Amino acid sequence: MRKLTICLFLLIFTALPAFAEEAPLSVDARLDSVLRPFADSISKVVFYSIPVAGQSIPVVLLLLAGTSLILTFYFKFVNLRAIGTAFRTVAGKYTDKDAPGEITHFQALSAALSATVGLGNIAGVAIAICAGGPGAAFWMILVGFLGMTSKFCECTLGVKYRKIDALGKVSGGAMYYLSQGLKERGMGTVGKVLAVFFAVMCVGGALGAGNMFQVNQAQAQFSSVTGMLVDQGWIFGLIVSVLVGAVIIGGIRSIARVTSTLVPLMCGIYIAAAIVVLIMNIGAVPAVFSRIITEAFKPDAIITGGFIAVFIQGIKRAAFSNEAGVGSAPIAHSAVKTNHPASEGLVALLEPFFDTVVVCSLTAFVILSTGTYDDYAGQSLASWEVGVEVTSQAFGSAIPWFPYVLMVAVILFAFSTMISWSYYGERAITYLFGDNKAVLLGYRILFCLCTVLGASASLGSVIDASDAMFFAMVVPNLIGLYLLLPVVKAETAKFMAHVKEVESGE
Repeated sequence: MRKLTICLFLLIFTALPAFAEEAPLSVDARLDSVLRPFADSISKVVFYSIPVAGQSIPVVLLLLAGTSLILTFYFKFVNLRAIGTAFRTVAGKYTDKDAPGEITHFQALSAALSATVGLGNIAGVAIAICAGGPGAAFWMILVGFLGMTSKFCECTLGVKYRKIDALGKVSGGAMYYLSQGLKERGMGTVGKVLAVFFAVMCVGGALGAGNMFQVNQAQAQFSSVTGMLVDQGWIFGLIVSVLVGAVIIGGIRSIARVTSTLVPLMCGIYIAAAIVVLIMNIGAVPAVFSRIITEAFKPDAIITGGFIAVFIQGIKRAAFSNEAGVGSAPIAHSAVKTNHPASEGLVALLEPFFDTVVVCSLTAFVILSTGTYDDYAGQSLASWEVGVEVTSQAFGSAIPWFPYVLMVAVILFAFSTMISWSYYGERAITYLFGDNKAVLLGYRILFCLCTVLGASASLGSVIDASDAMFFAMVVPNLIGLYLLLPVVKAETAKFMAHVKEVESGE
């Protein structure tokens, strides 16, 4: 199987240079003409907005933020109370040695983080605060904090309803707790429909937002910094696709091995650099903190409706960054070795903490403390590339050579996001078609082809459609979360009893 996959990769990639030289622009135009009507139609539905204080707020964002708030109160701020237990669980303190699953708690956390830490943390933060003002950072951090509870719930359910075959291979995610969990509550048909819808949207999101968008932005940053491959994006895409293919052939265990090394390394370098910049600008930090809080609740902004604009930017960037409530992360977390579903739920709540509360807030403080924000204040940045440039400029003002490090970080974060989302899409394909090797092979080849295409074309309609499909996953997932809250509560009680038993036996 592996040899066949490699041979097919090589066969297809041999023809790609000629295809790319033939007419990459015509490919863009053709794709746009075919997908634009679909992209516009699905976007209108998924991003349906309501007017509030002169601003349009997408309902899906209100659902995400509102659910996070409700769940946080429902579970009595488990995102604060149990954070110590979560760290001890990651270390393996409460895990049985013979627990079923494929990867450790740390590897599951790394794999899920690899899908979220990336452009949202680097470019998204810049876009949010430049368009919405420094106050957007406050709402972004708050929504990330509340999103910890959403992650806790969905990943607990992901492990609870996962499937493990005779070889120990795990299949899990929202599609399984929607179909099986709702079936237990007498809503089998509804659960099945929601699960299929979620799986289809997940495949679309994986190919677009989780793949083509990522490699497109990585290639743009590489060409911008180095001046290389400006009009030859397909070469960059070809290299990345081969690397991605080499990793995803090995499944979740191979992905977990790569991400458990890559994610801590890149996050560590990024956080260390941010701390250095903040130390160099330590005198400006108190004023930045005050500015963020003040402008988040600025009275005149509330009166004029500017408050809503700031709020929207914060929610939007937090949702894109940590994916809490979307239902994607349970797919990775379901593969964990554990007998207690809620144990991985607690591990999962650390994901938005690191992704949004830590990394995004550091990015915001760097942009604001270096004065870079003042050069772009009030601007609606035209693209993610510009967002990366703003963050790069902020770091570069204190560390001249850091833009090159940031370029590497963008590429590696994009790579890690791609391999994790390839797994998400694969598990969705498995749910829809079963463990069919031919179908899975076709999906992997398609994923790698999309990588090459994403790096060499503008793909405006493709990105719009995949973004809409990504957020469309929210609706069935949140329905499942609300209906299955009693299950999460029961599993939490069981695990906390296990924790007490372990600690009392020490």
